[in-house]
Amino acid sequence: MSQVIIQNYQDLLQYEGAEIGVSDYHTITQEQINLFADATLDHQWIHLDAARAQTESPFKATIAHGYLTVSLLPYLWGQIITIENLKMQVNYEIESLRFNQAVLVDSAVRLRVKLLSAKDLRGVIKARLEVTMEVEGVKKPAFTGVITFLYHFN
Repeated sequence: MSQVIIQNYQDLLQYEGAEIGVSDYHTITQEQINLFADATLDHQWIHLDAARAQTESPFKATIAHGYLTVSLLPYLWGQIITIENLKMQVNYEIESLRFNQAVLVDSAVRLRVKLLSAKDLRGVIKARLEVTMEVEGVKKPAFTGVITFLYHFN
């Protein structure tokens, strides 16, 4: 995987309307699911109880929290792009996020990103990104949506 390097607004603008890239795969383990459950206080059995999931869940295995998959966005986005000369990046908005497919424990996921638009708002760059989290070996994505980051360049 080759990272895209962005040094300023003009660099980012070149990708408007185009796919920027795809991250490497990341495997979501039961340990990661358990830690996320502890951090968010969401201990629903579908995420934590493998024996019960095997018999009662339609998935026959534990599944990652939907918000765990969303929380991987910055990590996976960082594999696709490096923003240089940056003072600060701010998570600004999530639009029309749709969870399409459960992510079973030990599944590998990756992020595909297209830049929908980049606007200069008096020195702060507002980047709207179409994001798709793909699950290795599964046709349906885990989620799709549009996220917006604000980039404060030096």
